[in-house]
Amino acid sequence: MITFLELLVNGISIGAVYALIALGFVVIFKATEVVNFAHASLLLAGGYVVARLHPYVGFWLALLIGIATAALIGALVEFLVIRRSKAATHSVLAIVTIGVDIVLTTELTRRIGTEVLAMGDPWESRVLHIGGITIAETRIVALLAAGALITAFLLAFKFTGWGVAMRATAEDPETAALMGVRLGRVSLSAWAVAGALAAVAALFLCVFPTPGLDRSSSLAALKAFPAAILGGLDSTTGALVGGLIVGVTEALMTGYQNDLSFLGRGIGDVAPFLIMIVVLLLRPAGLFGTKELARV
Repeated sequence: MITFLELLVNGISIGAVYALIALGFVVIFKATEVVNFAHASLLLAGGYVVARLHPYVGFWLALLIGIATAALIGALVEFLVIRRSKAATHSVLAIVTIGVDIVLTTELTRRIGTEVLAMGDPWESRVLHIGGITIAETRIVALLAAGALITAFLLAFKFTGWGVAMRATAEDPETAALMGVRLGRVSLSAWAVAGALAAVAALFLCVFPTPGLDRSSSLAALKAFPAAILGGLDSTTGALVGGLIVGVTEALMTGYQNDLSFLGRGIGDVAPFLIMIVVLLLRPAGLFGTKELARV
């Protein structure tokens, strides 16, 4: 029972981090209807800046610079690539983001090389003992930070002028433009917010109990992609629920993989994608996604 509770708490905490990444996918999709496959490189860029700068400027300032850098890169991708693309459909733009991801990731992995970069976080390898449960402090901080950021985003999305503009754009961009909403500004801010969220997620994905940031750290964004899909690409609530489902599933499957040896090794890495497939077969729009209706 203790093992199950430890795995559950760890799954919820890492699931909250996946929810931050999934929220980035959702924000961009709601603003532009483009699936951003360059999200992994934004995550890697933010983490790389934090890892390189913290010995010189301290952890907290390095974290702020890393978040700002990832937000700036996201905004530049939107302004220089997406906005100026002559692509006729959103599916073509999605393919363009794959090219952007390849370029950015290749350059970042070239700079990282074979190193494993420490993030310089103040929690280090300390653990907490709650009852019979042992959990890393970083996991608790990740859960609290992700919860605070997601709550702040949802409140801003619902009650601020930016949130109203975002919701209007997602509902009907043509009408929103006629009502004075600047679609370009909404799109730019969506990419910047997604980059900032990815940088925060990069921090918690690369601290203890993981060894640090390396050239494969961007692959974590691929685990968050099923979270966005099964929750619904146009649903902020779905991103949260999807992230928790993916995190808990991965933690439980990995923790009990010896008892599930008949399924093969590494089932924890595959399980989120299997759940995504099952959900999409039953609900093609995801758990909370908007169903598309067509009149015949």
